[in-house]
Amino acid sequence: MPRPYAAAFYRPAPLRPASTSVDADGATVNHYRITMRQADAQILPRKKTSILGYNGLFPGPTIELEQGTRAVVKVRNQLPKNHPKLGYLMATSTHLHGSATLPEYDGYASDVTPAGFYKDYHYPNFQPARTLWYHDHGVHFTAQNVYSGLAGLYLMHDPVERELLPQGAFDVPLVISDAMFASDGSLGYDDRDRSGLWGDVILVNGRPWPVMKVQPRVYRFRILNASISRSYRPTLSTGDAVHIVATDGGLMPATQSVRNWRHGPAERYEVLIDFSKYRPGQRIELRNLSNPNNRDYDHTNKIMAFDVVAPPSESAMKLDPKWNQIPGTLAGSEVMQLTRGDAEEKRSFRVQRADVGKPWTINEVTWEDVIASNFKLASADPRLGAVEVWEFENKSGGWFHPMHIHLVDFKILSRNGKAPFPYERGPKDVVYVGEGEKVELAMKFGPHKGRYMVHCHNLPHEDHSMMIQFRVGLGEDDPDEHDPISAAPCQPDPDTD
Repeated sequence: MPRPYAAAFYRPAPLRPASTSVDADGATVNHYRITMRQADAQILPRKKTSILGYNGLFPGPTIELEQGTRAVVKVRNQLPKNHPKLGYLMATSTHLHGSATLPEYDGYASDVTPAGFYKDYHYPNFQPARTLWYHDHGVHFTAQNVYSGLAGLYLMHDPVERELLPQGAFDVPLVISDAMFASDGSLGYDDRDRSGLWGDVILVNGRPWPVMKVQPRVYRFRILNASISRSYRPTLSTGDAVHIVATDGGLMPATQSVRNWRHGPAERYEVLIDFSKYRPGQRIELRNLSNPNNRDYDHTNKIMAFDVVAPPSESAMKLDPKWNQIPGTLAGSEVMQLTRGDAEEKRSFRVQRADVGKPWTINEVTWEDVIASNFKLASADPRLGAVEVWEFENKSGGWFHPMHIHLVDFKILSRNGKAPFPYERGPKDVVYVGEGEKVELAMKFGPHKGRYMVHCHNLPHEDHSMMIQFRVGLGEDDPDEHDPISAAPCQPDPDTD
């Protein structure tokens, strides 16, 4: 077992465009190449761990660009034909989580790319600045693929966010995940009869409980929970508040200062921490208070540590004074202006499992039902541009469900009839539906027509088979030029590694 706070902090590698071009309408397009491959990673201090990684890395390389710069990402599947340990066929589907992408590029679960093939994914990047991430979404094996390493960051900037929040070295991504290891250093996988996997080692950017050196100033941390099942309740060891400035879909209307927050799988929270109140040489830990129905171990109450060091010079501290403070007012957005009165329809969804070993369902519908309908079965059919309220209720007992709705950002209207938690009062695409909870969400459907998924982001739940689809602006038998499986199929990969 690795020891907490023995590893140095690591920042995921950036991915540069392989080339750029200009679209017919004058927009810049960045072209990227990513190859999924098996590789050995140095996660543990003395043993290598076999992973499946984008470009052989875990986390995968970070794509970072400006709002309005489009992207075409060629994703090549150069993985083994079968998973090297678990044996299933390694067919993948890449989802850019947080992007309003056309259906054929959204990572639809059954739109898979087998080994030896590639697919070009087109991303419009017109939304406000936000922390996105790309991960595998292959049908029935998303959990194993993401757990094996197929996850990476995609950061989008805009002028408003650039002006308000720390940038560059002081804008720091934290990809938090958990894992269990066999004695030979390989990843262990046990989803406890499809309930979830909770590892005893906490990783940040692929390193166990790392230590980061920080200057006595304000830092921005983009925190992604990339665990396939575990939720966290982060808090500082000093008891001081942190300042949440952005949620899944970007900037909140106003900064929310909290001492801890509940952070489910796939949620992103952007957090400001002011280290100027601490003396050089002081260590501050980011700890985990956990939540009900996790499985906790000796050191899962720790996430990482920060060691405060003296700044390199006083002049360096003065280079960006506007970013070295905690802003109060941030930015409004269309979704955060929605009200219950704007909705033309309300829909209700119950998330549950009848019994151990049975499938997980949403309104008693599974992804197998969708497949059996030849992908016609839709649990909702909002018109293009409609505002609706969706209610999710969890009466399934000993599990929480982070529910993700593709395509849209939403506003949390209520939780158990009360206001949402302060830290979730921003645009979201994942909502934590805790045990016995009922949440109401408001969203506007667009800008694309087509079929998109709704699922639990406890990924063993998604795979077995807590996923449904909705149809925007289409009737069941309408022709669909953006069919998510046939409109942009994968192609044989002529290149070899």
